[in-house]
Amino acid sequence: MRVRAVVAYDGTDYEGFQRQPNRRTIQGVLEDALEQVTGRRATILAAGRTDTGVHAEGQVIAFDVDWGHGLGELQDALNAALPPDIAIRAVEPAPPDFHPRYDALSRRYRYTLYNHPVRSPLARRYSLHVARPLNLAAMQAAAALVVGTHDFAAFGRPPKGTNTVRHVFAAQWRAEWPWLYFDIEADAFLYRMVRTLVGTMLRVGLGRMTVEDFQKILLSRNPRLAGPAVPARGLCLVEVKY
Repeated sequence: MRVRAVVAYDGTDYEGFQRQPNRRTIQGVLEDALEQVTGRRATILAAGRTDTGVHAEGQVIAFDVDWGHGLGELQDALNAALPPDIAIRAVEPAPPDFHPRYDALSRRYRYTLYNHPVRSPLARRYSLHVARPLNLAAMQAAAALVVGTHDFAAFGRPPKGTNTVRHVFAAQWRAEWPWLYFDIEADAFLYRMVRTLVGTMLRVGLGRMTVEDFQKILLSRNPRLAGPAVPARGLCLVEVKY
């Protein structure tokens, strides 16, 4: 039976999602828990291979399992076997050919900023502290420019092949001071695309470049012009749509 599950995790203490030799990863820990519960080793498929330090609320995984009980009991057993920083939020049966990555229509990420003169020790694992005031209107104008189909070569590189064109369905900043949230939904993302977009928009918000400068970078396809990628700790995979 193929099972689809929604997983949440704090990625701080992991070397990303994808299994790696001699590294603690989300996939590795999930597969260890699945083996502990079922007695069999299985490979877990995922909607997105989040990087080191990136979090998730709505990562989607799939796996094949022989299980003679209800799926609710499987969820409870897995959560009992998993560490506190990983949780199975939901489980359901899936078609035998379901693939969480290739069947996905879109993915939504959120980047969180803590915009306050004084850092918050309680926010440090899940946000980037920015002490200086930010021009939210200018950042919003820059975000609007990425909506649609564009070549995002200036902001990342493809995980496979050479195609750097992506379609962004929505991109916007939202403020709940001192918190700022950047939400972006797209059919797929380049490696470090969201973090580099945020890093470049931060330059706009700090007055170091204009919205027009941001647009020129987008059109340039030149990664040397973009701002540095912001740290992984503020990034979270919120939702995968099918």
